Amino acid sequence: MYKIIKGTIMKRVIKYITVVVSAVTLTACSDDFLEVEPRGESLESNYYRNAEEAYNGVVAAYDPVGWVGQNYVAKEFALNAASDDFYAGGGNSQDVPAVQAWSSYTLEPATGPQEELWRRSYSGIYRTNVLLSKLPDTDMDEHLKSRFEAEMKFLRAYYYFDLIRLFERVPMFTEPVAVSDLGNAVQVDRSEVFTLIEQDLVEAVPNLPTEVNLATEAGRATQGAGKALLGKVYLHLERFGEAAQQFQDVNGTPGGTSQYGYRLLENYGDLFENENQFNEESIFEVIHTSASNWGDWNCIGCTEGNLLNQMSAPRGYNIIEQGKGAPDFIAGWGFNIPTEKLADAFIYSDGSYDNRYKHTLSNLDSLAQQGIISYEKSYQDTGYFLKKFAGKQEDRSTGGGNFELNWPQNFYDIRLADTYLLEAEALVRGGGDTNRAQALLDAVRSRVGEESVPATFSNILRERRLELAGEGHRWFDLQRAGLAAEYLQFKGYVSKKHDKLPIPLQDLTNTQLEQDPAYQ
Repeated sequence: MYKIIKGTIMKRVIKYITVVVSAVTLTACSDDFLEVEPRGESLESNYYRNAEEAYNGVVAAYDPVGWVGQNYVAKEFALNAASDDFYAGGGNSQDVPAVQAWSSYTLEPATGPQEELWRRSYSGIYRTNVLLSKLPDTDMDEHLKSRFEAEMKFLRAYYYFDLIRLFERVPMFTEPVAVSDLGNAVQVDRSEVFTLIEQDLVEAVPNLPTEVNLATEAGRATQGAGKALLGKVYLHLERFGEAAQQFQDVNGTPGGTSQYGYRLLENYGDLFENENQFNEESIFEVIHTSASNWGDWNCIGCTEGNLLNQMSAPRGYNIIEQGKGAPDFIAGWGFNIPTEKLADAFIYSDGSYDNRYKHTLSNLDSLAQQGIISYEKSYQDTGYFLKKFAGKQEDRSTGGGNFELNWPQNFYDIRLADTYLLEAEALVRGGGDTNRAQALLDAVRSRVGEESVPATFSNILRERRLELAGEGHRWFDLQRAGLAAEYLQFKGYVSKKHDKLPIPLQDLTNTQLEQDPAYQ
């Protein structure tokens, strides 16, 4: 995806595409989103005439998947901080206040990550709708046109699935909307949004490629990604049999290689080494440009680079004694602080540690007490840091942009161990093939040298916590399992309020949108 859409290609795209502010916010008062000044008449009306111009539209539609810049709200960072596995951290309680508010459940319509997450998805939706409306009249190969249409429907479903899980009731657009019509937009019933998501994915999958050329198309949607996302949608709706079938198509034989070429990597730690990008376990992967600058193209909110590595590394980090096992972290900003609860989850009743611990967390407090390293304690410091995503000295970018943004590590939006465990969950909760559920769970555990445990819903949830720690799944897992109120009580979570974010305050101005009563 991002190999094709970042950098010079994106600069060329924005010369032609007028990105309407309404794609991001439902008011006409925002001035910090990218606007391209048209020369003469609107360029959008006579663009998308051929395959090259349509391709530029594809580029633009993928782009918001990786946005991290506005108020430092990276999607994975915000979701981690909202869960029981992480605190926001940083320098103090006001450092990145949008995420602090979610981490401490002090959310208000004007305080929290909602504006950035809302903007990201509606920007993507607007861009998919523009291209979908233009493709019928584009002069290009019909097979390629069908693929572009399928990718737009996949992405539209992807963006709406995030919105409906985060905000519960949202407006739905299936075509570009004129600014003059935005004030009349209303929220629709959740069932309508899920119907569109399902329809988009069902229609998209047959026309998506089974594989892509990693040299030129890495990260673009495939049939496997489409089926995996559809499986997640069905599981969210508790349509367990349909979810299990979609996941089975993706997963194949547990521990083997699936029809799409997916397989679990032998070494869990290899998943987080930069030389293993787009490996056989990756289903939908997010990467970033290595040459991004703050506010590229006058759009702070759509900063293109990877920021999470910088944010997750410890503040003031310094190795005092070399050769004593200290990780080669950079001195970062000290966000994404693991909780003691997460660290304890890796410890079994006999006192042994799950083998994924050493690839997931670093106990810097222990190293500091031994005089091996020093670091400046973050707000909410626990001594633990997220090793998976903390920036490393050896990975420092040599690109031309701001170094804080340009760490080369990719993020897995969907990977095979994720879909293995989701299929096991669907089978167990839906009364399906328990032997297959056990085999799926065993495959994930045996990969890291851990013994079999019964395939119960509780054990599957714990396995997801250990396997996917820090990858942005835990908050959604707790919501789906109905456990958020119990597990997040220590953070101030209030049932029937904090299961969703408030509608951004600015989007309630001069519109027909209604705030959830819990936030009024």
